[in-house]
Amino acid sequence: MPQKLITIDLDGTTLNNQNQVSPKTIQVIKKASAAGHIVSIVTGRPYRISENIYDQLQLKTPMVNFNGALTHIPHQHWAGEYKRTINKAIVFDMMANRKKLQLEMIAAEGKHTYLADHLPPSSLDFFPTTLNQNQHLSRNSLKRNPTSMILFVAPHQEQVVRNIVMHNYGTQVDIGVWGGPNSVLEVVSKGIQKAKAVAYIAHQYHIDRQNIIAFGDEHNDAEMLDYVGRGVAMQNATPIIKGIANDVTEFDNDHDGLARYLENYLYLAN
Repeated sequence: MPQKLITIDLDGTTLNNQNQVSPKTIQVIKKASAAGHIVSIVTGRPYRISENIYDQLQLKTPMVNFNGALTHIPHQHWAGEYKRTINKAIVFDMMANRKKLQLEMIAAEGKHTYLADHLPPSSLDFFPTTLNQNQHLSRNSLKRNPTSMILFVAPHQEQVVRNIVMHNYGTQVDIGVWGGPNSVLEVVSKGIQKAKAVAYIAHQYHIDRQNIIAFGDEHNDAEMLDYVGRGVAMQNATPIIKGIANDVTEFDNDHDGLARYLENYLYLAN
C-alpha cells in the first residue's frame, strides 16, 4: 500500500463524547504511524488545547490549528511552519465598540498566546477559567497580529456583528460560527480553510492527492473532505458532511469509529 496522509479532525471525530482519545484510537494511530503513514491532526482548536492530544497519539508530524491558519510541528523547529494572521487593529476596533456591539468577550490568540478582555461564561470550556495578569487583552498586551480573534456575542447580535465585521474588513478576514448553544464568532485571515493546509502538508511529504484520507464531522471539515482522495464522514457527522464524503464510518466517535475504519482500511488488525 502506498504511503497515506491521514488527516484527522478532533472534536466529534478523533475524540469521544468526553473529549478524550480512547485507548483503541491511540493504538491504531500508533500502528498507522509505524506502518509509515503520515497522521496529522487538522483542527479548529488552538494549539493550547490540542498539544496534549498530539502527545497522547505520540505524533511527530505537522499539526494544523485554527482551521488552517497555523501549520507547525510541535516541540521542534520546522522550516515548513507557516501562520496567517489578522491585523491587530481589527481587534482594537472591536474593543472600542464592545458595548455598542454587545460583545460579552473578546479574545485574541496565537500559537503560544492567549489574551482576553473577560473570563468566558462557564459553558465555554474551550477557554481558560482564570486570567493571569499577562493574559488580559489590551492595546499594550497585544503586541503582535493574532492568528485568531474570538467574539462571544449576545445571541440576537450575532448577525449584526458578522455584518459589521465583514462590511469593514471583509477583504481581509473570514468569519466562522462555532456550533453549539453559544453565539461564538471566530475571525481569521481571508481564505483560511482546512483543505489548503492539508494540500500544503501533502506537498511537503510528496504525497499525491488520491493518497490522502481525511476524517471529519462538521461544516469546517467540508472543503477538506471534498479535496482529498478519500473523505470519510463520521457516523455522527452532519447530513451535509455525509453528502460530501466518499464514505461514512460504521461507528460514531463515541464507539471508536475512526480507529475501526482505519484499522480495516489500512489492514492494521494484526
